[in-house]
Amino acid sequence: MIEIEYAPAFLNQLKKLPTDLQHEAIEKIALFKERTNHRQLKVHKLKGAMAGKLSFSVNYSYRIVFKWLPDDGAGLLAIGDHDIYK
Repeated sequence: MIEIEYAPAFLNQLKKLPTDLQHEAIEKIALFKERTNHRQLKVHKLKGAMAGKLSFSVNYSYRIVFKWLPDDGAGLLAIGDHDIYK
């Protein structure tokens, strides 16, 4: 199981989402913790200004940006629609 760390900015963004979307994000984070679900979540590397980071899908519109940590954990950095890539 992957250990998860939450950036303060991520938690603030999560709190601002509608309740149903918050629940959906929490469900996807639980799936993310299990390495076998990464294909289902469409985990992919980012390019450009976000090189070195990755993201996975919450739903068709929303993504969670994260980075791998040295201790085999993941740090969740941001959540939002495609504008978070800018």
